[in-house]
Amino acid sequence: MIDPEQRFSYSPVVTRPKLALPNNARVAVWVVPNIEHYEYMPADVRVRNPWPRQPHPDVLGYGGRDYGNRVGLWRMFEVLDKHDIRCTVSLSLSVIEMYPEILEAMEARDWEYMSHGLYNTRYHWSYGEDEERAAIAQCCEIHERLTGRKLRGWFSPAVSFTTNTPDLVAEAGITYYCDFYHDDQPTPLKVRSGNLISIPYSMDINDAMIYRRPLEAAEFTQMIIDHFDTVYREGATQPRVMCIALHPYMMGAPHRLAHLDRALAYIRSHSDAWITTGAEIADWYIAHGLAPFRQHLGVPA
Repeated sequence: MIDPEQRFSYSPVVTRPKLALPNNARVAVWVVPNIEHYEYMPADVRVRNPWPRQPHPDVLGYGGRDYGNRVGLWRMFEVLDKHDIRCTVSLSLSVIEMYPEILEAMEARDWEYMSHGLYNTRYHWSYGEDEERAAIAQCCEIHERLTGRKLRGWFSPAVSFTTNTPDLVAEAGITYYCDFYHDDQPTPLKVRSGNLISIPYSMDINDAMIYRRPLEAAEFTQMIIDHFDTVYREGATQPRVMCIALHPYMMGAPHRLAHLDRALAYIRSHSDAWITTGAEIADWYIAHGLAPFRQHLGVPA
């Protein structure tokens, strides 16, 4: 077992070599819609029940999330298209098997996908190494079969990772990983074989907060803007990565859409913000940021 402290060496952001983003951008912004499928009656409940509301079935919880795929996502497409946002989808791979219309719409926009597991109701916490390896392989197979491309990124379903997950993800040939949202810059992770880059995800700039806390879309949008202003200012001396995590059943609701529009318009008004994807961030970092960072830490290349 490798503890987090061994996965990534401690490094204060203010002492690192300065990153140089493409076109001298101050901040890389990636927008991540979580397009998920929740099983109505989960077949394999172990550590945590996906539907804590009793008795089952939890039609309220299921219906709200299903709304995202049936309606909310299609509404979000309009705003994302308006601002020319190429997204990285945190994807339950079952979605593109079950709903080909969603895959077709995302492919038409040249969106990118990182795996969010098969279903967002099948958690990995209790998986042994072989079981988790098989689950990762299944997601890779579905992605390649239906898109013709290799899977590049991994974000465990409900962030239900194990101590083996980074090693198994790297073993599968995946480039970047999002379960450790511990930094504002990409960081290399120590894995048993190969290379794996942690790309900053966010649980703060994440519309799931609307579901969990007494917060609404106007406040969430102001959080996006305030967060952007801070990392944009900091980016003048040390560029940052900002993730905006969305869920169609949240920001795709009619009363929230205009607020998402406002946030994206604000970010787009800054010409030195790099609107990009997870794989583009990872590829740029591997090419330009990884070696200087390792040299700074005294780690062999």
